[in-house]
Amino acid sequence: MLDLRRLRLLCEFSRRGSIAATAAALGYTPSAVSQQMAALEREAGTALLDRTARSAELTDAGRRLARRAEEILSMVEAAEAELSAEAGTPSGRVVVTAFPTAAVAFAPAIARSLADHTELTFVLRQSGLGAGLAQVRSAEADIALVDDWSGTLAEQAPATLRFFHLRHDPLVLVLPPWHPMSDPAEPLDLRELRDEPWMAAPPGEPSRQAVDRLLESVGGAPTVAWEFEGLHTLLNLVARGIGIAVLPALALVGVGSAVAVREIPQPAPAREVYAVARTAGVRRPSVAVTLRAIYAAAQEPLAYTRRPS
Repeated sequence: MLDLRRLRLLCEFSRRGSIAATAAALGYTPSAVSQQMAALEREAGTALLDRTARSAELTDAGRRLARRAEEILSMVEAAEAELSAEAGTPSGRVVVTAFPTAAVAFAPAIARSLADHTELTFVLRQSGLGAGLAQVRSAEADIALVDDWSGTLAEQAPATLRFFHLRHDPLVLVLPPWHPMSDPAEPLDLRELRDEPWMAAPPGEPSRQAVDRLLESVGGAPTVAWEFEGLHTLLNLVARGIGIAVLPALALVGVGSAVAVREIPQPAPAREVYAVARTAGVRRPSVAVTLRAIYAAAQEPLAYTRRPS
């Protein structure tokens, strides 16, 4: 009989590619992972890992079993979800992982929506796109809030994951409140701001790539004088008059009048925001009610002063 916990570990090894990475992801020691994989090999009656002194990789049998394990674990979760759905009452622990701006923007409304579900424990963590999806696939998290700048993420999703579109999040221009261009009566032309001290995320960040594309579309990107990790760091610096920036609108939730915000004429670069859950788990009352709370939170108007162009 194949042990389900060991099958889950095999799936994680298939995704991570090494015993060390698998151990780190699951909170085990590498020795414990090796022992559990050896036990699974005895249960399967064949070698699943091709081990060397420094590495290990799946054998052909290991890859076949890993694919089957994904299906088996999905079926088990679907059966559990059906039983849970019959009970009807959302209960237990739901873990949601979110990119930072979504966590800040949506958390208050989600908490309000779930407050009446006293048997439900809601956990919100922050993570990046790749980590969030991996945690949902490995069942470390039930739902991931992810952003997609490419427009293809949902189309490429495996059948084991369900994507729920939450909102369209365009880039907006962020200025100190006293900046001449903060006046909504002034026509917005980004070319007139080329000599301003621009700030942005470091190269390689998805938001930075979108900013560079935008500025190139109006005559070439100016030199970015400052690069900072974290969109909220950039917002704080704009509010202090250090420079100007182009940021996703969702990052501005809660900033009030600390900065001036100008909408960028269409078509402005934007990202799509999704909630992602395992297909087999969406029928669980706890996951379903949390998804509804997340969707409602994402539909609320953004709490910042919008200055049209």
